[in-house]
Amino acid sequence: MVAVAKEVGKNRYRESYGRYLEDFTIGDVYEHRPGRTITESDNTWFTLLTMNQHPLHFDAEYASKSEFGKPLVNSCLTLSMVAGMSVSDISQKTIANLGWDKIKLTSPVFVGDT
Repeated sequence: MVAVAKEVGKNRYRESYGRYLEDFTIGDVYEHRPGRTITESDNTWFTLLTMNQHPLHFDAEYASKSEFGKPLVNSCLTLSMVAGMSVSDISQKTIANLGWDKIKLTSPVFVGDT
């Protein structure tokens, strides 16, 4: 979470979250903190709440026979967490939601990953 201190009076500052369109430059990379470790409960609940019934996300026996050898974290959970982590730094000042375009999932995410 990145807060910028804005002066609001003599020797008085207030944190200000988010950015405006003019603050972004093509090619910039934003790293968001704090990170969060994904638990088995996170993955199972999210997967079942979103009605994704594929056993690769919650059945250890089934997943052990896959190329990954263990359950994968639901990719929609990964995207949701990344979007949530970015709000205070990127979009706290916006009046619309972030747009997602050209998303690439370059590596699998597993329970216990941060």
